[in-house]
Amino acid sequence: MSQVDDCVDIINQTIASFRPEVGLILGSGLGQFCDNINTIASLDFDSLPGFPVAGVGGHAGRLLFGKVEDTNVVVMQGRAHYYENGRADIMAVAIQTLSAIGCKSLVLTNAAGSLVKEASPGSVMLITDHINMTGVSPLFGAESNKRFVDMSDAYNPELNNNMRSSAKMNDITLHEGVYAWFSGPQFETPAEIKAVKTLGADAVGMSTVPEVILARHQGLPLCALSVITNYAAGMSATKLSHEQTIAFASKAADTVEKVLISYLKSL
Repeated sequence: MSQVDDCVDIINQTIASFRPEVGLILGSGLGQFCDNINTIASLDFDSLPGFPVAGVGGHAGRLLFGKVEDTNVVVMQGRAHYYENGRADIMAVAIQTLSAIGCKSLVLTNAAGSLVKEASPGSVMLITDHINMTGVSPLFGAESNKRFVDMSDAYNPELNNNMRSSAKMNDITLHEGVYAWFSGPQFETPAEIKAVKTLGADAVGMSTVPEVILARHQGLPLCALSVITNYAAGMSATKLSHEQTIAFASKAADTVEKVLISYLKSL
């Protein structure tokens, strides 16, 4: 049996007949959203073979099952990043497992730096597309023609519209833009930021893109939100740090919470 099969067996023993419809992956500092879940079960990542070890501050490393409003959800409290061990496919088992247990769509969230003055720290951006600046793919080594994934509309237009409506319903300004993925863990240089801005990026970060590729490989539609935690290098005198990321993500958590609850209610 594969690691995914093992994970599915462990999960099914834990949740019985419960079946999640939506999978959510929460980025740094967004753990408070889990207070809105009517939780029926939880599993630590380390009890699921092949799941990542969440080794970054602000990532709890736990899988929660339950309801938000009337929608069955499974929430990944945390993720692993490419920079932690140089594996672009570190989230493969997790994404494949979410698909295998019945998720019909995903919502991804992350903390990101803004390249747009209007999208200030503490605001939220809907990702409409991405630029992979790393040159790596989580599908390296995948077999069969299924590996040649069409990335057009990777961020599902219908789900994006649902997210826009949810923000509008709460009188929340939802910025939109293209997310550029850098490997990290160092922050980008001002020259790198200038370069990706020229290429059309509106935000930068160190996660999410591998998960999007893996989800599309599984045929899972998705949408994604960036919590803007800082202006990118060269745009502000403030020194970049992970502590700053956590602080601003926590400040924006209430906003993200409202949007996500309305979004899940609309499904």
